[in-house]
Amino acid sequence: MRYKHKNKEPLFRYFFCLFSLIALVFIFATSNKKNIIVASNINTVKAIESSRIKVIEKEEKKEEEVESKYKTVYSVNEIETNQDKLIEFTGTITGYGPDCPGCSGVLACSPHQNVLNNNIYYNDNLYGTIRILAADPSIPCGSIIKVSNYDNQEFIGIVLDRGRDIHGLTMDLLFESENSVINLGRKYNINFKVERWGY
Repeated sequence: MRYKHKNKEPLFRYFFCLFSLIALVFIFATSNKKNIIVASNINTVKAIESSRIKVIEKEEKKEEEVESKYKTVYSVNEIETNQDKLIEFTGTITGYGPDCPGCSGVLACSPHQNVLNNNIYYNDNLYGTIRILAADPSIPCGSIIKVSNYDNQEFIGIVLDRGRDIHGLTMDLLFESENSVINLGRKYNINFKVERWGY
C-alpha cells in the first residue's frame, strides 16, 4: 500500500501564523521600547532643563543679594551715618607718591608704615596684599575698599593715609613716587565699595 502524503498546507499556515505573531510581538515590543526610551529621554531633558533654570534662578538671586548688600550713598554725611552697613559710592580717584611736596613718607594711620622704600602695598590678615589708599576722615583707618571701573580694572585697597586735598568722595591711590603719577590725572566715575569699616 502506498503511503499518502498529508497536506502540508495547514502546517505551513500554522508556522506562518506563528511566525507572523512572533514578528508582530517583536515589532510591538521594540517600538514600545523606543517610545519608552524617547519618553525617558524627554523626561531627562526636562529634568536637566528644570535643573538649569533652578541654577540660573539661584545665581540671579545671589547676584541680587550681592547687589543689595551695599547701601548707595552720595555724600560724606551719608558715609558718616551709615557705618553700620556696607556702602558704595561713586567718586574720583587721584594718585600720589610718598615723596610728594609736604609728604613725610610715613602713613597717617597705624601702623604708620614707611612707604619711601617703594612699599605701596599693605599685608592685611584677611584680604592679603592690597593697595594703600588715602581717604576722607569720614572713612576710618583700616577700612577695606573695593575699587572698580579704574581703567577697566578692579582692586582691593585699605585706607591707611589722609591728605590735605582728599575730601568727600575722592580717594588717593599710593604709587612708588610722584613721577609715577604725572600722567595719571584725576579719574572720574570710580565705584567704591566699603567691604570693612576700620580694623
